Amino acid sequence: MIPIWFFAGWLLAVYGALILVAGLWAPTSDTQGVAMQGMHLQIWWGIGLLALGLVYGICFWPRHPK
Repeated sequence: MIPIWFFAGWLLAVYGALILVAGLWAPTSDTQGVAMQGMHLQIWWGIGLLALGLVYGICFWPRHPK
C-alpha cells in the first residue's frame, strides 16, 4: 500500500513550486502599500512548502518488500 503522506508530500511540493514561481514572476512595483511586501513572503512560502513536500515525498516513498 502507498501511504497518503506520499501523495500529500508531492502535492505540497507542486503547490510550493507554483507559489515560488508566482512569487518570482510577480511584479513588485504595482503593489505599493501592501504590508511586508519587501520580505517577499510568496518566495519564502514557496520554498518552505517545496522543501516540506520533498521531505514528505522522499521519506514516505513506497518501498517494495524484498
